[in-house]
Formats: sequence, structure tokens, C-alpha cells
Amino acid sequence: MKENSPGLGGRSWVALILFGLFGQIAWTIENMYFNVFLYKTVTYDPNAVAVMVAASAIVATLTTLLMGVLSDKKGRRKPFIAWGYIVWGVSIIAFAFISKENTARLFPGANAVALTVAIVVAMDCVMTFFGSTANDAAFNAWVTDITVPKTRGRAEGVLSALPLLAMLLVFGALDGLTQSGNWALFYLVIGGLVSLGGVLGLFLIRDNPNIAVTKVDLLHGFRPHVIRANPQLYLTLALLCIYCTAQQVFFPYLLIYLEFFLGIKDYAILLGIVLVVAAALSILGGRLVDKYGKRRFLVPSASVFTIGLVLMYLHGAFLKDTASALPILVAFAVWMLGSGLLLNLIINAAIRDYMPEAQRGHFNGIRMIFFVLIPMVAGPFIGARIIKSGPTFLDEFGAQQIIPNAGIFLGAAIVALAMFIPMAIVYKKMKQEEKSA
Repeated sequence: MKENSPGLGGRSWVALILFGLFGQIAWTIENMYFNVFLYKTVTYDPNAVAVMVAASAIVATLTTLLMGVLSDKKGRRKPFIAWGYIVWGVSIIAFAFISKENTARLFPGANAVALTVAIVVAMDCVMTFFGSTANDAAFNAWVTDITVPKTRGRAEGVLSALPLLAMLLVFGALDGLTQSGNWALFYLVIGGLVSLGGVLGLFLIRDNPNIAVTKVDLLHGFRPHVIRANPQLYLTLALLCIYCTAQQVFFPYLLIYLEFFLGIKDYAILLGIVLVVAAALSILGGRLVDKYGKRRFLVPSASVFTIGLVLMYLHGAFLKDTASALPILVAFAVWMLGSGLLLNLIINAAIRDYMPEAQRGHFNGIRMIFFVLIPMVAGPFIGARIIKSGPTFLDEFGAQQIIPNAGIFLGAAIVALAMFIPMAIVYKKMKQEEKSA
């Protein structure tokens, strides 16, 4: 498919949706269920979750930088995507065999809890290496290769909806396994599905034959003259960084918050409603962004998202015990997630527009610093600090444990306010670009 093509073909749409969905199913496990798995089966310490998220973020960023450059030099994305997904699935299957009991049997003299935490964190990093190779580095560069600015709103709209659809599928079809403690089968099913996706990729994925092969080095995107030559790209990346940091203040603890703070044990139906509506809004939003331009939706979506975080805090702090608490929660969650997805697709579509054509794999690695590394190191620790200041509960052994509380949403809203500083400059530049077009 040529670079100046005005639209995406059917085969490209199938591959984009399939690999976007399978990848997001895997990231749902990594971003949400590993946290629940660690919290329920190993330790209640929120710092363990924060350490795992931070370690994974560091590995994801370094991997995307290295493998993105390699895919640029090879001028190919397909083998990185297909074979990466196959091994990615195998690494998820490995979690089926991790437990405190297995650790105690293998290392009888060790602290089973501490060692199991270390094993989970290490395996999460292994899983992240293959996932970032396949998805963050190769797949994201491939999406940029096969789209142009006029189609990127729609493509990003679909990609932004896929994490929600992935969560819906996992919650609806497989959450019962985790609720009953059958984590082994849960990981076997998810890992097998991701590996199957890789096998399909061997037949479905087609590289853009016009990929510009480059000899870009790892430090290219960090050089001052490169930053000065691409100010809009780096400002948009800064905007993405602040948005994602705000999201990571609450997101790693979301399922734990729903179950232990709000007392919603069966949250699959609730989340299903929220995710379907928010995903539909994202897809619709992508079409509107392509039609009317990214600038018109930038500030409104950021404002509505920030307000949505405040509303989520108010629900948890003051409304959770009222008769209408559940429908209010659904409304506020749709408000927050829907606007957040719209903002996310606008920012990411703009980043794709501003990426230098010959270094897309490399700049996807640079993007990971702002999209994953900084947010997933800073955000969860901010959330953990807030959680530790909140209420506790007694577990089955009579020990006092910590519960995620509504303050994580207020903390996220405060972080989100910082978005409007780089946004003002990005907005002004977009307006100038529209006038000169």
C-alpha cells in the first residue's frame, strides 16, 4: 500500500483490528490482572504493584527503542509482529505455574512471599519484552506506515476503543476464572490466544513496500538539534506524558478499588456497560476528528476528562453508599473514559503526523518514554502514596491491610491540570497549520 494512499484497504483493517485487539487483550492482563493476581494471591502491599508496573515500564521503553531501531534498519515490521506475538503468548502461559506454594516447594528456605513477588516482577518484564517488540515497536510503526493524516483519526479511534473491547472480552468471558481462583487456566487461555494471533500474522500482515530504510542510531531522538527541529512532536509527546501519568495514578488499582472499596464483587457487567459505551464514543470520535480536525476537540476533551476524574472522586468519597450509587458510577465512568479515549486518540494521531517518516520505529521508542516509562513509574507511586493515607481492612488472618480509595481519582485530576500548559502551545501551532494548509 502506497504512503500517499487516501484510505485503508480491507486486509489492512482486518490486520489492524485483529492485532490491535489481541495485543490489548495481552496488555489488559499485564496492566490490570497481574496487579489483581499479585494483590490477591501474594501480597496486599500496593508498593509491590507499583514496583512491578515501574519495572515493566522501563523494560517496555528500552525494548521499543532497541527493536524499533532494528525494524527501521531492516525496513520490515511483519516478522517482529508475527513471531513476537507467538512468543508473547508463551510468556503469558508461564504465569500459570507461578504461586506462593510452588515457590515454597522449590525454595523451602526462602521467604515465599518476597521471592514470589520477585518472580512475578521478573516474568512480567520478560512478557513485556516480547509484547513491546511485537506491539509497541513493530505494530505501532506498521500502523503509521499504512496510514496518512486523513485516515489516522479513524485508525486511532478504533485503536483507542480496542483496550476497552479487550477488557470487555476478558471480563465477560474469563473474569469468572480469576474470581474462582483458577488463575492457571486463565493464563493458558489468554496466552494461547495471543500466540494464535502471531500465527495468523504470518499470513495476514503485509509490510508497506515503501518503508524508508534508515541507519538511525539509538540516541538520534535525544539529540538537541533533533528536538529543536521537531518542536511540535516533542510538545505533543509532553502532553501525552501528562495525560498518561494522570491515568496511571488510578488505573493499576481500578479493579481492586471496585472490589474492595466500593464492594462490587461482580464488576464484569458494570464494566461491560461502561466499556461498550466508551468504545462506541471513541470510534465515533475518531470519525469526527478526521472530519473536523484534531484542534477543535483537543481542549474540550481534556477539560471533560479532568472533570470526569473529579466526578469519580466525588462518587467514591460521598455517593458510594447512596441508593443511586451504581447508575451514577456508570455515568461518571463513561464520562471519564469516553473523554479520555477521545483525548488519547487526538494526541496519538497528532504524534503519528509529526513523526519523521524515515525513523518511525525509533520514534515509537521515544514515544514510549512519554507514553509508558514516565507515566508508569510516576503514576502508580503517586497512587500508592494516596492509598496508604486511606482506610484499611482486616484480612482472614486478622492482619491490617490497605484498600485503594477514591483519592486516587482526585490525585489524577490534579496531575491532569498540568496538561493545559503544553496544550496551549500545541493548540496554537495546530491553528497556524490549518491557516497555512
